[in-house]
Amino acid sequence: MGWFGSARKGRFVSAAILTQSTLIQPLWNPVPRPNTSEPTINQRSMAAVHPGSSLLQQPRGAGRIAISLGDPAGIGAEVTLKALAISPPEPGSVVLVGCRRWLDDQHRRLASLSVGPLADPAELTVLDLPLEAPVQPGESGAAAGEAGFRWLTRAAELVLESQCDALVTAPIAKASWHLAGHAYPGQTERLAELAGVAEASMLFTARSPAGDWRLNTLLATTHIPLAAVPGTLTPERVRAKLDVLLSFCRRFRSQPRLVVAGLNPHAGEEGRLGREERDWLIPCLEAWRSEHSDVVLEGPLPPDTCWLTAASAWRGQEQGPDGYLAMYHDQGLIPVKLLAFDAAVNTSLGLPFLRTSPDHGTAFAIAGRGRARPDSMVAAIAAARELGWRAPAAGLRPPGSSSAPGRTPPGFRSPQESPPLRH
Repeated sequence: MGWFGSARKGRFVSAAILTQSTLIQPLWNPVPRPNTSEPTINQRSMAAVHPGSSLLQQPRGAGRIAISLGDPAGIGAEVTLKALAISPPEPGSVVLVGCRRWLDDQHRRLASLSVGPLADPAELTVLDLPLEAPVQPGESGAAAGEAGFRWLTRAAELVLESQCDALVTAPIAKASWHLAGHAYPGQTERLAELAGVAEASMLFTARSPAGDWRLNTLLATTHIPLAAVPGTLTPERVRAKLDVLLSFCRRFRSQPRLVVAGLNPHAGEEGRLGREERDWLIPCLEAWRSEHSDVVLEGPLPPDTCWLTAASAWRGQEQGPDGYLAMYHDQGLIPVKLLAFDAAVNTSLGLPFLRTSPDHGTAFAIAGRGRARPDSMVAAIAAARELGWRAPAAGLRPPGSSSAPGRTPPGFRSPQESPPLRH
């Protein structure tokens, strides 16, 4: 059978030497074996592993983060190992969800290329979900899609089960998910389904290297064709997204300044270039503004100049708006990636837990070559650490949930409150 097992639920492994029998547990229900031997201990390890044991009880840091390793044909392992070398985690504070043997192979490959510092998988906590077929760097397909889907699903379950406090996701390939039979627009939609919410919101955040200003851009619509955008946008949707954006921005400023981009060129130019602004968007914003007198709301602004102030703020030349609302995917992400490609973090709001992700894709063209930059993954992990343990905000809770002021909502716990990891 080699090293390709079929354990779907996965096993927590921390610096363990795995045997073939460890990798062939039945689907979804690993069968524990009696402990008839001494623990298997790697001298570099953080924990001892008993065959068939459920482990882990390790020292806790400032919360525990689950990291799903994305498409195994992409750069997920590379950017994760590089990021964890740049900012080493406290013991037990990070759980990688993926295939342990594959991760070890990726580490050896990258080390042979002398790509710089890499975290050693032998010193990390790994929930092992073995690959079920070989996957080569840069060659994604149904097997890679199935693995990435299972890894994301199990990582999300760890947070929903209160075994972890926040989720970081490496990039996946939507086409490979579809080949594996998982027809989701992206990871965000799968997470919303697992969490039992109708829709999660996609916000990109990045801290300026020139100061404390933060670029925050929320998308009113996400992974849909451009032709479907006008019909998807409604006053109700825009108001709901503004509420989510406001809640997030109030984590940093009590009276934030928000900017809304128009849908059409020149924001419709009084109906000459499109009627959406004139017919419903302007009245919608006026109504929302009247209900939030402590918030400065600008817009709808012409999309081609909407982010000019953000460019100056990113360079530290002025204080920019606290949040932007873009009407569709590329409208918001073109300025974000031009300004902050290596620093921006994809943040899912409206879930009962915090999820962050690098703002780049799988980069199949350079996978396995040691050329991937880890900056965005470093930022994603840092954002999970920073934002995951802050005071709660409505933007991080699904509709209908509630938390009293000063209390932690579901999915967020102090390190002392979090239980030990289990299967």
